[in-house]
Amino acid sequence: STATKGAKKPKKDERGALVNRMGVDPWHDWNAHYEVLPGKEKVVSELKQLAEKADHIYLATDLDREGEAIAWHLREVIGGDEQRYSRVVFNEITKNAIRQAFEKPGELNIDRVNAQQARRFMDRVVGYMVSPLLWKKIARGLSAGRVQSVAVRLVVEREREIKAFVPEEYWEVDASTTTPGGDALPLQVTHKDDKPFRPVSRDETMAAVSLLEKASYSVLEREDKPTSSKPGAPFITSTLQQAASTRLGFGVKKTMMMAQRLYEAGHITYMRTDSTNLSQDALNMVRGYISDNFGKKYLPESANQYASKENSQEAHEAIRPSDVSVLAETLKDMEADAQKLYQLIWRQFVACQMTPAQY
Repeated sequence: STATKGAKKPKKDERGALVNRMGVDPWHDWNAHYEVLPGKEKVVSELKQLAEKADHIYLATDLDREGEAIAWHLREVIGGDEQRYSRVVFNEITKNAIRQAFEKPGELNIDRVNAQQARRFMDRVVGYMVSPLLWKKIARGLSAGRVQSVAVRLVVEREREIKAFVPEEYWEVDASTTTPGGDALPLQVTHKDDKPFRPVSRDETMAAVSLLEKASYSVLEREDKPTSSKPGAPFITSTLQQAASTRLGFGVKKTMMMAQRLYEAGHITYMRTDSTNLSQDALNMVRGYISDNFGKKYLPESANQYASKENSQEAHEAIRPSDVSVLAETLKDMEADAQKLYQLIWRQFVACQMTPAQY
């Protein structure tokens, strides 16, 4: 943009100080400088000693981009022949999932590592370069970020639209009537002489009310339309957070902390996912459960499919119970709030593979 082209580059000494603070150099091919955290040297030393005794090293960090980057950093800091390393990932901490992962080990996905680094670099560049400007121009303590700055822009744009909106006056007319049997029958006036009726002034409305008060009413036709409601998709991270907030009153931090504990205990699949995909094993498991516990009436002929958003990581699964036969009240090893979250996940998972509700 013009603003970007016209911006002044920092002076050389200022640039060097900025690069040192950020740990990444945008002016030299985005070179990053990594250091072992103070106090963690002993951990690194112990890992290296263990690695020297091992014939092969399996990197089994989490299956998302952050986990891939952690695996890469481990390989970098331990060192040695890259052929000694294999990458294993599993979506749930269960015996079967872990066994399958080690039966088919893979390699580090460097594209994922680069994606994580690019995101981290942008966080640093935006935060470290823009936040000081906010301190100088507005107030100290403010911060700018790769994500929050865009969100603020969207909020500001919407607020400007709201302020620019010119309201239009309109009225609605409702009639409180009763059936011959004395049952309440509320009616809304929507048409006059077969044309849509939407009065725009009090005078027009009161004129209509005056006529309606003198009229007698009769029901000429009644039609019952059954409706159905399809079940929602299994949870991804964002929808789990929303549901936990609405139904359980949990904040995002609490939701993810409870989900982490459930995952580490082997009760649910990985809780950081943007995919609604379900494995065939999971579908077979839940369809069998529905058939046995609710009956064939609630089981669709084929599994319900849900579209994930564009660019979602389809290798991941939605958030679901590791074993659908395990109910929340049996999780004696988990605290009450974790049990509540598990029940929320369990119900969403089972419901997503049932027939639509009929009204």
